Amino acid sequence: MPEINAKDVMKLRNKTGLAMMACKKALQEASGDIEAAEDLLRKQLKGKMETKVDRAAGEGRIGIAVADAHAGAAIVELKAETDFTAKNDKFVDATNRIAAMALAAGAGQVGATDDMTAIIDDLRISTGENISFGRGLKADGGNGARFGSYVHHDGKTGVLIECTGDIADETLRQLCMHVTAAVPRPLGVTADDIPADLVEKERKFRVEQAVESGKPQEIAEKIVQGGMRKFFEEVALLEQPFVMDQSKKIKDVVGGATITAFHRWEVGGHED
Repeated sequence: MPEINAKDVMKLRNKTGLAMMACKKALQEASGDIEAAEDLLRKQLKGKMETKVDRAAGEGRIGIAVADAHAGAAIVELKAETDFTAKNDKFVDATNRIAAMALAAGAGQVGATDDMTAIIDDLRISTGENISFGRGLKADGGNGARFGSYVHHDGKTGVLIECTGDIADETLRQLCMHVTAAVPRPLGVTADDIPADLVEKERKFRVEQAVESGKPQEIAEKIVQGGMRKFFEEVALLEQPFVMDQSKKIKDVVGGATITAFHRWEVGGHED
């Protein structure tokens, strides 16, 4: 059996996060070859990890990457079982690396590539948790597109804004912070962008309220119309008061630029 030095064992441990004895045994089986020992551990443990994929992965982190010169942007969600793991530096780094990899994808929904899966497998081995790729999205640049991004300090909420026109990077970042914090949450850039099913649900609710109040039909219709105008003002991003300066609306902050889309993601949720 080859003699294994402590330095190599520690190097393998730092790469995998596994116990010293497991790393030493793998090195012995690999005749001291660190890369071969790492592959051996991955093969040995991945099978065991597969039995854990049915465990709930309710924690995780949002990662965002913006390409140089705003040539594109990507937002991804990486899921974990515990908040402790999701806040680990290795997990944070992996999420950011996977977001950067997603920049190579075509526009639209992004699935996990082999390279992304390799990173995830490493995390599963080192943490013993069910780590998984939640979702991903790639937004194309071009035609003067610019991107703003913000990931909240806990990593659980991230916002990516697409914009055209003249607007400062810091303003874009502040707009993303607004989308993160605004109450109620913006549901669309303008009233026309709000999903039709949500609009219909809100309208139906207000009609029922008006009918129950016993108001005459003509007055009830005006009440509904006024209520819907207020609803649109509350949830259309451009009409919302800016959280950093309530005297301004978002459309005032944007100025001559145009927000074309925004993506607000929360861990375990769905795209807003």
